[in-house]
Amino acid sequence: MKKFLLGTVGVMALGLAPAMAADLPARAYTKAPPVIAVVYDWSGFYIGANAGWGSARDSWNAGGFDLGSHDATGAVAGGQIGYRWQAANWVFGLEAQGNWADLSGSNIDAVLPAWTNHSKLTAFGLFTGQVGYAWNNALLYVKGGAAVTSTKYDTYSFGAIGASSNDQTRWGGTVGVGFEYGFAPNWSVGVEYNHIFTSRFDADFYNNDGSGYQGTYRVGGDVDLVTARLNYRWGGPVVARY
Repeated sequence: MKKFLLGTVGVMALGLAPAMAADLPARAYTKAPPVIAVVYDWSGFYIGANAGWGSARDSWNAGGFDLGSHDATGAVAGGQIGYRWQAANWVFGLEAQGNWADLSGSNIDAVLPAWTNHSKLTAFGLFTGQVGYAWNNALLYVKGGAAVTSTKYDTYSFGAIGASSNDQTRWGGTVGVGFEYGFAPNWSVGVEYNHIFTSRFDADFYNNDGSGYQGTYRVGGDVDLVTARLNYRWGGPVVARY
């Protein structure tokens, strides 16, 4: 009798097990969390410093005579401030840059070999617009706008300054190209090339002995600049895209 009861209970348990399993609720499907792509955003105000090298091509002429030319080369250093905004991968910006410069050079006068013609570009400024394309935290851009330069011109005879012009402040145009890389949320480094178009112009020279006006020389030429840059930007460093 005992064995019979145990067998009956076992059969009933086996029968109930599938029924109980059928009554359990189905496991809820959990959707995988969305993938978030963190994208560098170039939008915002920025300020920075730059330093590098420049070369100015100066040609001299007086009274219809070609007096020769020279390259005035040296170091440049300064700062920049600007604003950029990003639309998809395109980046647009405005920037003002001001630099101290020490671009100096000279040539022996082609008409009067005892004389040496000397020039020194002491400062320049760039006011430009930018258009660039960004690959996340890498940015390639072109720029263009207005430029202003300040240059001093002198003539030497036997090692002494014979005559000088006043500081010549001249406006012109500029074009350039640059590459910038964001190495931290708000910091970026870059390299940039700029060409300044400076038309030749007439500059009055005055004798350094106080005897007054010496003559008018036609001087000037274009400028090439290569600088390394470091920028700090205010604004959202990254944008989360789903």
